[in-house]
Amino acid sequence: MKKISYASCALVLVLSLVVPIVADTIRLKDGSVIRGQVIGFKDQQVTVLIGAGAKGRRSRTSIYVEDIESIEFDSATTAAAASLANEEMSPDKTEPDSQPPRSNPQTDTTTSNPRTTSPSASPTFFTIKVAVRADNTNNGWTNSGLVVRKGQRLRISCSGRISLGKGRFSTPIGLSTIADNGKLMRNEATGALIAVIGDDNDDFILVGNRRDFVAQRDGVLFLGVNEGDLNDNTGTYDVVVEAEAGSSPR
Repeated sequence: MKKISYASCALVLVLSLVVPIVADTIRLKDGSVIRGQVIGFKDQQVTVLIGAGAKGRRSRTSIYVEDIESIEFDSATTAAAASLANEEMSPDKTEPDSQPPRSNPQTDTTTSNPRTTSPSASPTFFTIKVAVRADNTNNGWTNSGLVVRKGQRLRISCSGRISLGKGRFSTPIGLSTIADNGKLMRNEATGALIAVIGDDNDDFILVGNRRDFVAQRDGVLFLGVNEGDLNDNTGTYDVVVEAEAGSSPR
């Protein structure tokens, strides 16, 4: 049986108390819009809590991902709640207890291009929009709120501009002219958008403006900026994550 830490339970409780302030937006392919709190992804369905209800109680509804056009989280707090709830629904998973480390591994971390699949039938994707902070909040990582599975295909695109401090600005492809021995992917441009799956993983993935790849492991998808010192950074990248629905391990 999976053990849930008291800290996680307390976080979920606190988030449940402030839900009226935040609301995720689920846009369906038929044009309708649902606003509530996304609390999990399971069995090709998204579970959403809707409304305040009597005595603070809220109704729960499940929506098949094939009917969803996009999901936009209200805040990183809501996204974190979704990932925690998602983990609690998966008894074979170990709960992520923190953000991924912001330190370089002993070996080179440059990620080669993972293979992409060519399924015989066109896969179905659902969309999540995430604002990725450039600063050192949450150890420099933004929780996407999505728990991916090994073999699941992901398409990530990014736009926007951030400040790296000292009058320097970067787009998602980064600045190759800035030397930075502290960045996580030493051979890639400073300020570029990067990703990692799981909070115990240092197999970083260069995303840049766009990346299409297949997940090599299970875990929460985190997004961040490839720079060693994030303390003087400001701004966010606008990221769209398209995740293949109904993927099984390959």
